[in-house]
Amino acid sequence: MKPRHPHVTGDCLAVSDILQRIGDKWSLLVVQNLGEGPQRFNELKHCIGNISQKMLTTTLRSLERDGFVTRTVFPTIPPRVDYELTDLGRELLIPVKGLAEWAITNAGRVSAARARFDGVKAAA
Repeated sequence: MKPRHPHVTGDCLAVSDILQRIGDKWSLLVVQNLGEGPQRFNELKHCIGNISQKMLTTTLRSLERDGFVTRTVFPTIPPRVDYELTDLGRELLIPVKGLAEWAITNAGRVSAARARFDGVKAAA
C-alpha cells in the first residue's frame, strides 16, 4: 500500500533543523536587522531592544556557525567587531521578509480566530 503523503525523511529533518535554528525568538530579528547592512554588536542590541547581551552573543554565534552571519574583527583600540549577513543570510531575507509582511497583514485575522476559538472553549 502506498503512503498517502509520501515524503523523504532527510528532507523533513533538514526543514525541521533549519526552522528550529531560525525560528527561535531572536534569530529572525537579528537577520532582519543585519539586512540593513553590517552592524556592530551594540547597534544590534539597541535596534532589537529587549535582548540580553548573553542572548545576542549566543544568537550571533549560532547564526555564524550555520553560515548566515560573518564576524569581522578590526585591529583598532578598542577592537571593532562588525556582523554582516553572508550570501546565505541574504537569501534567507527573502522568505523572512515575506513572512513578516504576511504576519503584519494577517495579525488581525489571527487575533480574531484566537478570540473565536477561546470563546468556544470558554462556552464549552
